[in-house]
Amino acid sequence: MIPAGDENIEVERPVVNEILILLNVVIFIVSYFWPSLILPGATSLDDIINAFGFRPYYLLKGEMVWTIITAMFLHSGFVHLLGNMLYLYIFGDNIEAALGKLRYLVFYILSGTGAALFHTMSVWLSLKMFPGMTFGPMYNPWLVPAIGASGAISGVLGAYLMMYPAGTIRAVGLWFIFPILFRIPAIAFIGFWFIYQLILAFVSLVGPSVGIAFWAHVGGFVTGIALVPVLANKERIRLLRHLASMRRMITLE
Repeated sequence: MIPAGDENIEVERPVVNEILILLNVVIFIVSYFWPSLILPGATSLDDIINAFGFRPYYLLKGEMVWTIITAMFLHSGFVHLLGNMLYLYIFGDNIEAALGKLRYLVFYILSGTGAALFHTMSVWLSLKMFPGMTFGPMYNPWLVPAIGASGAISGVLGAYLMMYPAGTIRAVGLWFIFPILFRIPAIAFIGFWFIYQLILAFVSLVGPSVGIAFWAHVGGFVTGIALVPVLANKERIRLLRHLASMRRMITLE
């Protein structure tokens, strides 16, 4: 399933969410076509990723901790970028509406930070469970740079599940080979997404690397859920839920 939208009403322009999307897009385009504008001497996107991606090894050493933030705004390709920005566009505005602009920005950064910590934990746990595991000459999980906004966006999904479980998501799926548009409850869409991520996260502890930090997704999601009672404005959430339910009633009529 690919999300195509939701049924919630936009009560104000989601300025912070729009800025986050714009930053991700601009940074990727510049990194891809003109990497030397970001890092003098860089000749490719790979140079940017190697310089600003998050590596668990350095976190444990207390070095280059700032890469937790910079890695959130890097992507490996157009598909990686577009997939993440689609989710952020559909779900992020709702969380900004519930938290307010400044709190939403704090929430986003903290969710991405939680994702990085869970990713680091997963590397340690994998090596602890299988101390005899060997790696190829070009692969060391402590030093492979992790990048992408998906950890922070996973936090957005976790918060969405907490705040709008009865919301309706418009999604695109396949019926045989034909794309179809349908509506699905948010709790089902996001719940299925999280279970899928959790299963693959456990598989990643014992299986070969597929280049996706599933534990970062799980960590961001859990962090997002944990931050809701700390940062959320309950009155705003009640108002937004009421507006969303009214919209659903009007749509049904």
